[in-house]
Amino acid sequence: MLGLHCSHQTLCDSLPLKSKKMATKTPSQMERSIATIINTFHQHSRKGGNDDTLSKKEFKDMVTMDLANFLKKEKRDDKLINDIFEDLDTNQDNQLSFEESMMLMAKLVFACHEKLHENNPRGHDHSHGKGCGK
Repeated sequence: MLGLHCSHQTLCDSLPLKSKKMATKTPSQMERSIATIINTFHQHSRKGGNDDTLSKKEFKDMVTMDLANFLKKEKRDDKLINDIFEDLDTNQDNQLSFEESMMLMAKLVFACHEKLHENNPRGHDHSHGKGCGK
């Protein structure tokens, strides 16, 4: 995983997850964002049978509740949500592991960055357009 040399537990120990105390140094915005992604995944994964994976229903709930602005069309179309689920479910076990679901996050971040650069040239002193999901 990106050449990082820390385990999930080490990462969780250093971030302000709901079950952990705040570190003495205030986490950066990026660190808080990572913790939010982890917490959101587990808020949905804990609704069903396996705390560490998302079922199709848990995935749909996460998409419609927590990615509503980024996946506007998809949230209204069960077939599109199922297609996304099946694309992400690389081991075809009808569950999404955290790693599998993070592929969607990576694709959304990339697509958002590209959208921000629409009509905004890249390079030194470049700017971003309107935010994603609007």
